[in-house]
Amino acid sequence: MRLTVDGTLHEVDDAHAGQSLLRVLRDVLHITSAKNACEQGECGSCTVSIDGEIHTACLVLAAQADGARVQTAAAGVDDAGLDHVQEAFLAAGAVQCGFCTPGLIVATRDLLRRVPDPSEADIREGLNGNLCRCTGYAKIIEAVKRAAREGTT
Repeated sequence: MRLTVDGTLHEVDDAHAGQSLLRVLRDVLHITSAKNACEQGECGSCTVSIDGEIHTACLVLAAQADGARVQTAAAGVDDAGLDHVQEAFLAAGAVQCGFCTPGLIVATRDLLRRVPDPSEADIREGLNGNLCRCTGYAKIIEAVKRAAREGTT
């Protein structure tokens, strides 16, 4: 199986039949920017973009992603620093414990790609598959608004 994750091509020879994309990312490729929480597709912590569409990696069989471009929350990190969405989450204090943050980053990028200037209702709808147990979402919504103002995805 071949996966391009955050711009790097990976040959995966030792994945097990029926293994989820999340397990391959974390256990085989040691890419930890998709978090493992519920493993039932309910919390959004493992949200990734697969060929431009967001999915919960725990519910995608790794074999289904063969040949795909997968982007995690770490996709914007390079020698120059963080991308504007990651910076906005930091600036707004929307990282709390950090467990839901990777999925929220991926979902925010997807939302801003589709709706560059989202209303609060758009933001709530765009992030509705991602649960945060630390907040009432005020800082997360502020971060998305900040990211919309500060850049493009």
